[in-house]
Amino acid sequence: MRTILLPTTLEDPVELPDGWRAVPYDPQLPLPDDTAGAEVLVVWGNRRAALAQAAAELTDLRWVACLAAGTDAVVDAGFPPTVTVTSGRGLHDATVAEHTLALVLACARRLPDLVRAQDERRWAGELGGLQPVHDTSFRSLADAHVVVWGFGSIAARLAPLLAALGARVTGVATSAGERHGFPVVTPDELPSVLPGADVLVGILPATASTQHAIGRDVLRALPAHAFVVNVGRGSTLDEAALLDAVRTRHLAGAALDVFEREPLPPSSPLWGEPSVLISPHAAGGRPRGAGAFLGAALRAYDAGDELPNVVPR
Repeated sequence: MRTILLPTTLEDPVELPDGWRAVPYDPQLPLPDDTAGAEVLVVWGNRRAALAQAAAELTDLRWVACLAAGTDAVVDAGFPPTVTVTSGRGLHDATVAEHTLALVLACARRLPDLVRAQDERRWAGELGGLQPVHDTSFRSLADAHVVVWGFGSIAARLAPLLAALGARVTGVATSAGERHGFPVVTPDELPSVLPGADVLVGILPATASTQHAIGRDVLRALPAHAFVVNVGRGSTLDEAALLDAVRTRHLAGAALDVFEREPLPPSSPLWGEPSVLISPHAAGGRPRGAGAFLGAALRAYDAGDELPNVVPR
């Protein structure tokens, strides 16, 4: 009987092929004793220490199925190259797209300022009443230019939502052309795109090449009225450069869902910056359809077919 380890954080049932048994485990605790011969490990909400323990102790492991879209913690855990790692790419597209849209709209409609005014019981007349139609600041998605860096499956869900509200969307990816019906440029072409952007949305994975990709040069290339929204990985944004750009008014503000260190420590100056909206890595967290996805992937694995979302290592 072959063994697949299923985390107790997985809510969906998984239909197993014949010859397989599922052993549940708590991803926040050390592995139980009956997991030694496991062939497949499903990861969802695992602590880094628990992943390192699994990499050291599960010597028969052949596949780690991570339900998160980002697999940096799994890759860093030290699983040998004989172990295939797959991601949950696609399982979070709807929720991340919704949250990103909410953050973009919050920036445009100045929701943090409105909430602060409500806390103070202050009628923020400057944010209501008659407003200029041809405002040079970013106050609406109608006719706005949104640049989305990391134009994969999440962007495929997000871009039509932005366009439906009147935005012009430009994608940024490793290869140029057209994707999902939207123009896509390469990072080398960013200097010609960013000066005309109202919002830069980051949906980049954590890799060596994306470390601080949204850094000082990128932020300075944006116009002073622009906002940055980051829902990819915290390591892709230079937080010190962002704070400097906001405080010196080279940037209007930001909405951040991911951070270089999580949870974001109370000492972080980002908390006290009124032009920065913070959400606690809340964009994803709901792998919709994970049970059916895993069942199909396990059947493919059992048949010796190619697995979905294999992560290059």
